[in-house]
Amino acid sequence: MTTGPLSGIRVLDMTSVVLGPVATHILADYGAEVIKIEPPEGDLMRANGVSLHKGMSSIFLAINRNKRSLAVNTKTEAGKDVIRRLIPTVDVFVHNMRVQAIERLGFGYAEVAKIRPDIVYCVATGFGQDGPYKDQPAFDDIIQSASGLVGLNRANLGVAQYAPSLLADKTIGVYLANAVMAGIVHRLRTGQGQCVEVPMFETMTAFMLAEHLGGLTFDPAPAPPGYARILAGGRRPHPTLDGHISMLPYTEDHWVAFFTEAGRPEAIEQYHVHDRHERNKHIQALYALMGEITAQKSTAHWMEVCARLDIPATPIYALDQLPEHPHLKAVGFFQEAEHPTEGPMRYVRPTVKFSASPSAVRNQAPLLGQDSAAVLRELGYAEDEIARMLADKVITAPLKP
Repeated sequence: MTTGPLSGIRVLDMTSVVLGPVATHILADYGAEVIKIEPPEGDLMRANGVSLHKGMSSIFLAINRNKRSLAVNTKTEAGKDVIRRLIPTVDVFVHNMRVQAIERLGFGYAEVAKIRPDIVYCVATGFGQDGPYKDQPAFDDIIQSASGLVGLNRANLGVAQYAPSLLADKTIGVYLANAVMAGIVHRLRTGQGQCVEVPMFETMTAFMLAEHLGGLTFDPAPAPPGYARILAGGRRPHPTLDGHISMLPYTEDHWVAFFTEAGRPEAIEQYHVHDRHERNKHIQALYALMGEITAQKSTAHWMEVCARLDIPATPIYALDQLPEHPHLKAVGFFQEAEHPTEGPMRYVRPTVKFSASPSAVRNQAPLLGQDSAAVLRELGYAEDEIARMLADKVITAPLKP
């Protein structure tokens, strides 16, 4: 039985790659029935990452569980008809195509709303559709650069480089999922559907500026943009005798306890630890001294000290060490399953907990077109029609649909 707070909500998912599938992955984990529309060749992300078999990559498996796959050629009239027949059965239509492209297909908001007036229609665009960049393509790299993230790296590290993660795609995917859920709440309250746009550029820029708007907050600006405590403060993992530690004395009490423990009580007055504003003025020297101190003892020593003094701290974990992290092991963060085609696999369980309507992993990521025939049967297509559409390559399905 499907559980989760979105149980009973049905989503037509025309997203692809990472941003959109992250959003619909969240919706699916929360209990929504997500019908993933794929082209006959499959979502591009089926080929990216580590694969045992063609079309079932590690990234695709991670962000497409709990979904049904309907592989249909929407460039054909018969394929378009499948989508038109699906629309009245769903609550949400979500995509991350360029607006011109989806409108050429015949599934812009106006056309979809004619079929289902109360549809919650959500689109992730590259750039807001009321600006001059509205037609430009956008991917994670482009948005990291345009939003100021790469510029921060260049200013702070001296190198213009991307974050080693699909940070923009995943962040905006979370915003998109939130937007879908807000649209659903509005419809439940009013009975009205609407078009919801989540522009990548504006959304990621706002995300970046939450702490980095800095002096630009005021007019005239009394200081440059950027959060100096991070950019110039030396806030980074610090060396230990046998490695590094991420350690953050944050409050006045933390700093007093740390310098007392380290045998450096003179630093308390020297760096104005008791006055947060004055302390921030000396934060670079403060962190430099902290690094000199931590380098004299082992990581284990400082972990014991921080636990005793209630100072936030952690060793530095490599990706391949995460399955053995004691907390992650204790909470069952990593789960194991037997995928129908990929065999034994490890996956990350849903992290959000609902006491009354728990989310769950109902199915692992589907094969390309795994549910094509079943969805068409639900829409009233006869078996001979389905067979003809398979033969004409309008839809794709595994050998044993």
